[in-house]
Amino acid sequence: MGGHREKDAADAGGSDAALLRAVAGGDSAAMAALYDRHAGWLHARLTRRCADAEVVREVLQDTFVTVWRSAAGHHGEEAGGWLWTIAARRLVDARRAHERATRLQAAPMEEEHAPAPAAPSAEDRVLAGLEYGDVGTALDRISPELREVLRATVVDGLTTREAARLLGIPEGTVKSRALRARAELRAALAQLNPSPLGGPA
Repeated sequence: MGGHREKDAADAGGSDAALLRAVAGGDSAAMAALYDRHAGWLHARLTRRCADAEVVREVLQDTFVTVWRSAAGHHGEEAGGWLWTIAARRLVDARRAHERATRLQAAPMEEEHAPAPAAPSAEDRVLAGLEYGDVGTALDRISPELREVLRATVVDGLTTREAARLLGIPEGTVKSRALRARAELRAALAQLNPSPLGGPA
């Protein structure tokens, strides 16, 4: 019987969607195959965002635990964008937890001479903006395939070629979707924050 499961996982090797269906059914061989396929690039991208190897390991582990628990909720063929969304959120959570712990430890001793907190990097601000505030709300209003391209090219900073490989679509499609995504995002933001310039003086 175990051989059947391993064969199913091997047969599913050509498709993320098939692997995820097997994972949703509790197939650990399919989970291992999914991990082997995606853990490398996820680790590399997390490392570009975070220099703490221990945090990166924890975030990667949390990402695949989440995948194991929620594989049934994934729809579509390619899982890369979905996996990265989970990993990016886990990294934001890990950083916030670390910052809270650091503040709590430092507070009693450094209340009087506390240095100004380090300004968040542009990347951190973009990541936070994708989940909170008007940008996050506006992103929810654009179509999922456009949202994926925007995340890949803006948040991840991927080239057109890298984004095409990640999302499994042609480079020309990445370019056209990126243009449409920006236009839709601007329109959604304009609806959330109508410009006062058009009104009476």
